[in-house]
Amino acid sequence: MEVLIQLSFSLVGGLLMSRLAKLLNLPAVTAYLVTGLLLGPYCLGALHLTSLGFTSSEAVAHLDIISQVALGFIAFTIGNEFRLEQLRHMGRQAITVGILQAVVTTALVDAALVVLHFINPELISISSAITLGAIAAATAPAATLMVVRQYKADGPLTRLLLLVVAIDDAVGLVLFSASFGVASALESGAISLITVLVEPVIEIVLSLGLGALAGWVLYWVEQFFHSRSKRLSISIGFVLLTVGLSMVEFEWGGIHFGFSLLLVCMMTGTIFCNICDFSEELMGRVDGWTAPLFVLFFVLSGAELNLKILSNPMVLLIGLVYIVSRSLGKYFGAYGSCALTGCSDSIKNHLGITLLPQAGVALGMALTAQQLADGAVVRSVVLFSVLVYELVGPALTKRSLVAAGEIHEEGRTSARKKNIKKAPVQLDK
Repeated sequence: MEVLIQLSFSLVGGLLMSRLAKLLNLPAVTAYLVTGLLLGPYCLGALHLTSLGFTSSEAVAHLDIISQVALGFIAFTIGNEFRLEQLRHMGRQAITVGILQAVVTTALVDAALVVLHFINPELISISSAITLGAIAAATAPAATLMVVRQYKADGPLTRLLLLVVAIDDAVGLVLFSASFGVASALESGAISLITVLVEPVIEIVLSLGLGALAGWVLYWVEQFFHSRSKRLSISIGFVLLTVGLSMVEFEWGGIHFGFSLLLVCMMTGTIFCNICDFSEELMGRVDGWTAPLFVLFFVLSGAELNLKILSNPMVLLIGLVYIVSRSLGKYFGAYGSCALTGCSDSIKNHLGITLLPQAGVALGMALTAQQLADGAVVRSVVLFSVLVYELVGPALTKRSLVAAGEIHEEGRTSARKKNIKKAPVQLDK
């Protein structure tokens, strides 16, 4: 009963807060995150009214399955952007930008934090510094997709952004695995090539393979049904299946085998959309079904944000260096790689800013990094950066898309009527 009431407050509260955000010209995703903060264990939850808010971090963690499922649908939706026609036009640019901006960001954050280490070795170790550099490469696809959806953004920048965000997950996985392997070697004195090189490649290959198989089987099963509602149900069932399968982990011959949830679900969406002639209509129906799920995802993400870290000056200092160097890395990495691939000035100037949001993937990496001697510092810095980026990132993404001319002014809206711009008031002379 308490869980249902909490979810109800989360959903309704998030939607009501989005009306206030609209008055302030902020994206709805920011409102959902703030709602989560208010309902979380450091605000209303601190009153220990179990039905009103989340009284502890554990209470939020118990609902983690909702976040996992939401991420699966987000990845499935982004996979829809990898259509062959789209890839013919922007594939080379997306791959180049996706790789180079991540590498530049990692290098810049590494350099900044290593310098901080030499200034004061007690603040952060070399191993933690290079691990944070790899985590910095990760970008959150969820916030970006929500802004694009809310404002119906469309254009060269938006299309390239969605492709780069999708590629970023695979690149970030390789960078993190390599950096964490080197960091572990620095602490233990022995480097494992299996951990640094073999396991990340295996994870990517297995994830893409599982996703491709799931996408083909989904298309095969869909052909047995002609009802829109039944096809929608089949699609939802398959996304749930891929989310569940992506959580499977095992070891064999001393090698760890696992899957990336985002890569599996992205590949499922990519294969399905490229071989299914009715995928566009079906994806539109899936988008409508997932709207409440995404609201809950961001409210729960806001409730997970730890406000206690704001009382630690060391974390704030390292976090500030991390945020500044990562932001510069994303901006100049995207700018340089866009210039290299011949992108327009509009894309060069604005793409880097839209890549700032950071959340779930980075937190997962930080959880792994806790195995380091001062892994708690890594996790605290990532938590602080996520707090900043999740609250500020969506607004900056919206601003960049508006500046690029890919978000148009909203007019009078209705659930049943087409969006119409308000005509300017004519004053009688």
